[in-house]
Amino acid sequence: MKQTARILSTYSADTFGVCSALYELGGMVVIHDPSGCNSTYTTHDEPRWFSKPSQIFVSALTEQDAILGNDAKLIADIEAAAKELQPRFICLIPSQIAHMIATDCRAICRILEKKTGIPAFTLPTNSMHYYERGIYFALQKLADFACQSLPDASAALEPAVPRWLSAKSLDRFLRDKSPSPLHVNVLGATPLDFALNGSIGSIRHWLEARGCRVTSCWAMGSDLDAILASHHADLDLVVSYGGLGAAHTLRERAGIPYLVGVPFPQLQTAATHSNALAGRPAYIIGETVFSESLGHALEAALGLPRAAITAIVPMETDSELLQPGTLCLTDECELIPRLHEAGLIIADPLYEPVCPPSAAFIPLPHIAFSGRLYENDIPNLIEAAPFAAFVQKILRTLRQNDV
Repeated sequence: MKQTARILSTYSADTFGVCSALYELGGMVVIHDPSGCNSTYTTHDEPRWFSKPSQIFVSALTEQDAILGNDAKLIADIEAAAKELQPRFICLIPSQIAHMIATDCRAICRILEKKTGIPAFTLPTNSMHYYERGIYFALQKLADFACQSLPDASAALEPAVPRWLSAKSLDRFLRDKSPSPLHVNVLGATPLDFALNGSIGSIRHWLEARGCRVTSCWAMGSDLDAILASHHADLDLVVSYGGLGAAHTLRERAGIPYLVGVPFPQLQTAATHSNALAGRPAYIIGETVFSESLGHALEAALGLPRAAITAIVPMETDSELLQPGTLCLTDECELIPRLHEAGLIIADPLYEPVCPPSAAFIPLPHIAFSGRLYENDIPNLIEAAPFAAFVQKILRTLRQNDV
C-alpha cells in the first residue's frame, strides 16, 4: 500500500527540519500545533537540546481554537515571549492542523512585526513532508535575507546544473582565486544529516587544508551575522539537498557558483574486490548528496566499478542532484522488492527488518530516521581512519555472508 509504513519508521518532518536549520541562529521558532510536536523534536531529533539552548516553542493549539479560531491568543503569546527574549527573528511554521484550517501565518507574521519590531516570517510546512524540505525552505529564506541589499544587477551567469565536488573541480576555483584564499560557504549542514561526531569540523578542516577559508556554515557553528555576510564568498559547497535552495539564491543574486558533495576520503585499494558482490546490486539508503558521495568513495575504496553502488533516496530531493542510477523510493512496497535483490545494503539500523538475510547489512545510523537511538554509533566518515575502518567492516561482512 502506498504511503503506508507497516514496518519501517518515518523520517523527521519538515517542521523539525526548519527547527534544526535555525537552531543556532538566535531566533524564535514557533510550531503552530497541538502540544507534543516540540517534545518529539527536542528529545528525539535534536542532539543539541541538552547542551545548547534555543528558542523552540509550540503554540499548544487546542481543539476549540482550531474549530472556532483564536489567532489573537497566538499573537499575544508570541508577542509576550518575543518582548521578553528579544530574538533576532520570529519564524512561525504550521503543522498539519494549522495547515488544514488554513491559518494565515503570513498575516500573523506581519502583525507580529508591527507589534514587536522583530523580523517575522513563515515557511510552507505542514508536517506531511520530510525534514530536508524544511531545511531547504529555512536556508533559502536565510539566503534571501543575506542578499536583500544586493542590486538585481548581481545576477549570476553560472549554469543551474551543479558540478560535483572533486579535487579537480575545487582546484579550478582555487587557481582562479590564487594567491588569495578561496572563501567558501558550507550549505545544508544540520545534525539531522551530520551527527555531532566532528564531521562538520572535519569538512571545515578538509577545505582549509586545501587553501580555502570557511566563511560560514549553514547552519552549524556559524552565527546569524556570519550567514548574513556570506554573500561575499567565492564558492558555496552544498552538502545536502537542504542547502540547494540557498545555493540557487546566492548564485542568482550574488553570483556565487556552487559545488555539490561531501568530501569523503579517496582511498585506493591495493587489491580488487570487484567480484565481491557476485553480480548483485549494492545500495546505500539516505539523503541524496551524502549517499551519492559516499557511494563513489566506497566504489574506489572497495575496487568496484563506477556505479556499482546505487543510492536509494527515500525523501524529497531535486532531479538535478540525481546521478544516473539513483533510485527515489519513498514507500515500503517499492523499497522491499529492490532490497531483496541486494548483496550489500548500507542503511540506518531500523531498515534491517526489511532486508534479506542473504544481503550483507552494514548499519549506518541516521538521526533523521532513528533519532538519537544510535547516536553514539555514528562514525565520522570524513576522517580517513574511521572511513578505512568502515571499509574493512564492509569487507568482513561480505566475507561472512559469502556474498
